Amino acid sequence: MLYAAPIARLLEELERLPGIGPKSAQRVAYHLLKTDEDSAIRLASAITEVKRLIHFCPRCHNFAEGDLCDVCADPERNASALCVVEEPRDVIAIERTGEFRGYYHVLQGVISPMDGIGPDQLRVRELVERVAAGGIEEVVVATNPNVEGETTALYVARLLKPLGARVTRIALGLPVGGDLEFADEVTLGKALEARREM
Repeated sequence: MLYAAPIARLLEELERLPGIGPKSAQRVAYHLLKTDEDSAIRLASAITEVKRLIHFCPRCHNFAEGDLCDVCADPERNASALCVVEEPRDVIAIERTGEFRGYYHVLQGVISPMDGIGPDQLRVRELVERVAAGGIEEVVVATNPNVEGETTALYVARLLKPLGARVTRIALGLPVGGDLEFADEVTLGKALEARREM
């Protein structure tokens, strides 16, 4: 056996985390072994606390500590606008821009037949129910610009358009500060497609 049993168990658990392979797990484990016991206890306590106190918001499926997430609990938001995202981390990314003041709907994934994920594994039914209830004038679909994100965006748009809400898609294209000469053809093509009047 290369490792003592407790270290082997820690490595095994760390490797279950997304993005953590054997080398990364080894680095984290060694860091934890070198830190003082109080630091390790604080980390374990933070993990336990987040699992105990955080749940999915019953309205939008974002992370929440109270009955609703902070966004859904804010009466100052624009109730006629709804932004559809893949994951809770996408809500944070959009909120950081300060450009969207409506509410959100987190699908909790994307349609990915290769991974066995269809619309039934996502929060699509709940989205349709929210829009069908009325009051939402625009749904902004903000899924990632990859095959799964585009597939999901098209599927969501097809379901929502008959309900009377305007369905829009975030623009795709060049990043701010990017150089045209380094852009690939697809990205440059999307930027031209999403051009707007000045």
